Amino acid sequence: MRFRILGPTQVVLADGREVPVGGPRLRALLALLLLDAGRVVSAERLIDGLYGEHPPRGAANALQSQVSRLRQALPAGHDPVEFHPAGYRLAVDPDDVDAYRFERLAEAGRRALVGGDWHRAAAVLREALELWRGPALADAIGAAGAPAQAARLEELRLAAIEDRVEADLALGVHGTLIAELRELVVAHPLRERARGQLMRALAALGRPAEALAEFEDARHTLAEQLGVDPSAELAAVHLAVLRGEERGSAEPVLPSQLTTFVGREEELKRVGDLLGDRRLVTLTGPGGAGKTRLAIEAAGRVDGEVRFVELAGLADGSDVPQAVLSALGLRDAGLRAPAESGWQTTDRLVEALAERQLLLVLDNCEHVLVDAARLAARLLSACPALRVLATSREPLGLAGEALCPLSGLTVPPLGASVLDADEYAAVGLFAQRAADVAPDFTVTPANVEMVLRICRSLDGLPLAIELAAARLRALSVAEVAARLDDRFRLLSTGNRAVSPRHRTLRAVVEWSWDLLDNAEREVARRLTVFAGGATLEAAERICGLPTAEFVDALTGLVDKSFVEMTGGRYRMLETVRAFCAERLAEAGEADQLRRAHTAYFLEFAWTASDHLRCAEQLHWLRRLDAERDNLHAALRRATAAGDASEAAGMVAALSFYWWLRGMRGEGARLAADVLELLGTEAPPGLGEEFALCVYNASLAGSGPLPSLGTQRSVIRSLDGPPRQPFLLYLSGISTGPPSGGAEDVDELMGELRQLVGPDPWINALGAMGTGSALMWSDQRDRARAALATALDGFRGTGDRWGTMITLGALGELAAWQGDPATAGTHMDEAMGLVEALGSAVDQADMLRTRGEIRLRAGDLAGAHDDFAGALLLAQRSGAPEFVASARLGLAQVARVRGDLAAARRFCEEALTGGLTGWYVGEAARAEIILVLKEITEAEKAGAPPSAGGA
Repeated sequence: MRFRILGPTQVVLADGREVPVGGPRLRALLALLLLDAGRVVSAERLIDGLYGEHPPRGAANALQSQVSRLRQALPAGHDPVEFHPAGYRLAVDPDDVDAYRFERLAEAGRRALVGGDWHRAAAVLREALELWRGPALADAIGAAGAPAQAARLEELRLAAIEDRVEADLALGVHGTLIAELRELVVAHPLRERARGQLMRALAALGRPAEALAEFEDARHTLAEQLGVDPSAELAAVHLAVLRGEERGSAEPVLPSQLTTFVGREEELKRVGDLLGDRRLVTLTGPGGAGKTRLAIEAAGRVDGEVRFVELAGLADGSDVPQAVLSALGLRDAGLRAPAESGWQTTDRLVEALAERQLLLVLDNCEHVLVDAARLAARLLSACPALRVLATSREPLGLAGEALCPLSGLTVPPLGASVLDADEYAAVGLFAQRAADVAPDFTVTPANVEMVLRICRSLDGLPLAIELAAARLRALSVAEVAARLDDRFRLLSTGNRAVSPRHRTLRAVVEWSWDLLDNAEREVARRLTVFAGGATLEAAERICGLPTAEFVDALTGLVDKSFVEMTGGRYRMLETVRAFCAERLAEAGEADQLRRAHTAYFLEFAWTASDHLRCAEQLHWLRRLDAERDNLHAALRRATAAGDASEAAGMVAALSFYWWLRGMRGEGARLAADVLELLGTEAPPGLGEEFALCVYNASLAGSGPLPSLGTQRSVIRSLDGPPRQPFLLYLSGISTGPPSGGAEDVDELMGELRQLVGPDPWINALGAMGTGSALMWSDQRDRARAALATALDGFRGTGDRWGTMITLGALGELAAWQGDPATAGTHMDEAMGLVEALGSAVDQADMLRTRGEIRLRAGDLAGAHDDFAGALLLAQRSGAPEFVASARLGLAQVARVRGDLAAARRFCEEALTGGLTGWYVGEAARAEIILVLKEITEAEKAGAPPSAGGA
């Protein structure tokens, strides 16, 4: 039988027939039993539920009578109602009760949503929501305790609807959501998540005015009914709509294309068939053959999740795992990888992708071939649901690799009829791209012979054809054909060991170079110093031409397809960039441009770092994200050139950004390289920078490093306020607080305030440190006062990160003092901030903190859910220290429930990695060992400790 309480109470047989249950009281009794399906419900609870505060005389007998009637109503042979000394039990599988099944499916849908499996999330959540037929517990809503349960189920239903909408938005479903979301907003005007989803759907459909009107309505409603402003999350959606950035919740996983895709239908089908049968498919061919474009088109036709990884900008093959980590939206968040287990970014990827169904596109592997192949082999062997589509000029060389060779587009053979020219893909591509720059252009009987000559001469290579077609802005088809013919004849006697198509492509680029004027050539070669593109401001500053001349030259380069402009950034095709870089070296400008590039981005990094501690934090995080390749390229070049001051300065400037974005492993590697340049002691004038290099390098277990002593010695070594205040936090988590406890912390913070003066962010950080030390020394009133000061300080600066971690500490403190309501309020705000920052790792940490608060309050189910959610996020992010803390939390829940075997298993798993060599990790390791001892004592005593001791 199946039982339904998400609406009127019903009993349904396997063949779909409904079993009549009886009157309202009998249906209410069945609903109350179903709320605890499989568990004993006391007679007192059932009497309270059926008769309220004034039960009749002989209520126990009346209850027995109702139970007897319920048994008679159920089919013979299907009587699940059992009597127990403590009450009654409905002996049914909870999954046969729609409310339980709904909760299970809703949780599975939420997990799929968090994991990025949008299709599964949408399907599972729809299945869950289809179980609802009306208000929950409709036949028992007057029973004691039923309204609270009904309200809980209704809240879960609304959350499931919002989760399903989130999945639909990620899948690009927008138009069909508008009416549903409007109804939801009208029915629940204070639910900001639904309001934000409606705004995003409207904006994605090109209706930003309506989206902005929804925000104004939300602001008015919240102010009128609650006297509050919209949340940071809703305000962020509003800002994204204003900027035209809002395109739904899912980050684009494939680069958008500005032009139509021409030809390659046969290759597309082959790639699709191969991806259906094989787990590694590699598109091979020369540069300019269109491998990337074909991979994007093929991946876009694959069902399921796809992630695109651009490897062309990498200078070193060791950066391949980090590039994949970034493309997956994961944070390289390990505070310190344990030397004994060799934890690396690849291991984090394996853990994050172990059970994830995903197509990973690795683009432009040729210059990092060995490292890309090694990573692909490791991931494919460890992650059975993963598929890889690679593009490279040569195969990866792995067993099981399926190759799809790619040459030029089809061209008419010699002697083919000119009447059939438009049937060939190369001609079609030339005609389309020529019409882009010369709208009146068409292939005619008068020019078809020259078009065929161009396409044949270029071997049908898409990039070469597009560059040739772009020249029609200034040349006739005949002039283009004549120039290409001359150039290829010149190169035909060159090095025959080089691929013919490579020679052809180089000839096209060189010919295009010849068509540039002097200013365009100067800008083209100087733009090659950028990695990952450039803004107009950066390009102008570094190229060094007068403004008017620079703008004209840059415009000419865009017109002539030497430079692409997308999203406000200027980029060069990699083949063109490589050619122009040779011209930069020939001009003797490489070192001059490198220094200009480093100077510009060092200045930018310091400017951005200052803004990361204020209300513009999110904006500057996005700006730093956009320039990450340039920043790291500048740092590597300065290090390689031996420019110690610039390299160490860049590490210092980027330290807080690396932390906020979870790039601690990558930052550690870069800092370790700079330390090799600096030596074992701080060079004169670089004390702060040296310390930051040491601390950053230490976070990845980089082997023996110079000792900086205690946090006190670091602070006393400063002559004034640190230029990078995050130094103070790094020193604290690396070395720990002063050994003398809270009093020593007070003294140290006093020295710090004397040093820095009125700096609000540093003083807030100091107050947070004082409050944390006072918490652990059990001076709770003083701790609360210090943390309140820190909270005011961080809020005053607008720093969401500082506010978040301080709220987490205040939440823990409130829980310790027996105030779960205040603790919950603090944690709700902290969770909102961590979502605004977009940090899955910090979300895992906040879930862990909330789990500890709920555990202390005796909410074992809520604590278990938080710890399980934290574990899932930490595993997907590859963050071992947060994996360990989540497992410790699950161990505590199991211990209190009396499942000592599970508690021991979780603790032992928590000790497997990531907890040695740094203060916070050592403290966590000590706590786990202590809990294991307590479990051993409980096992010997035969009884678990109480919840209050958790």
